[in-house]
Amino acid sequence: MTTRFAVIAAIAAAVLSACASSLPPAPVSTGFGPNPTLPPPAAQTIPTVNVADADPWSPGTMPTPAAGLRVTAFAEGLDHPRWVYQLPNGDVLVAESNKPPREDSPPSITNFVAKRIMAKAGAGSLSANRISLLRDSDGDGVAETKTAFLTGLTSPFGMALVGQTLYVANADGVVTFPYRPGETAITAAAKPFFALPGGPINHHWTKNIVASPDSQSLYASVGSNSNI
Repeated sequence: MTTRFAVIAAIAAAVLSACASSLPPAPVSTGFGPNPTLPPPAAQTIPTVNVADADPWSPGTMPTPAAGLRVTAFAEGLDHPRWVYQLPNGDVLVAESNKPPREDSPPSITNFVAKRIMAKAGAGSLSANRISLLRDSDGDGVAETKTAFLTGLTSPFGMALVGQTLYVANADGVVTFPYRPGETAITAAAKPFFALPGGPINHHWTKNIVASPDSQSLYASVGSNSNI
């Protein structure tokens, strides 16, 4: 059944893709400005989904940089790292995160396909729900220290330090922690700051944050529950 379904899905996707590609493309400029001209939504029984294959570096290899530059692996062994944030003292925080858990839904073709697409994209494992701290004390481009800076989070992503307060954007809201320069772990409990849209669907769950230059406002991205 799995093979038969995959063949049918591939044929349908190819037909739908061919139909869509036959339409004349609109100028790129029509999609910009305060009043962009957007194409009407196209309903698809089987949506076309293309997922790039992950192609990790082979052991001992690195990308080829421009002349005068070199590439080194700053840290390895991270669990699905999604976002990095550098603290004023040079420490680097890494959000090791994956999609938040969902209640089991009844078996369906949609869920069957969705799980395999997520796995192909590298998002099939449970979230580490952790922010790790990386420290390169001697400045050689390799972190000698890696510690679990914050644990027990909810699919964390964005981070922002304002004064002595560290803001962390979980999938369902922003929380704060007291921060002291140089510490390698925070044991204080998270303090709720602002709830963000999550819900039972929460397809685009990553929430990012950035503070205004005067540190008076905090901006958060909330994502969308569709691809439209």
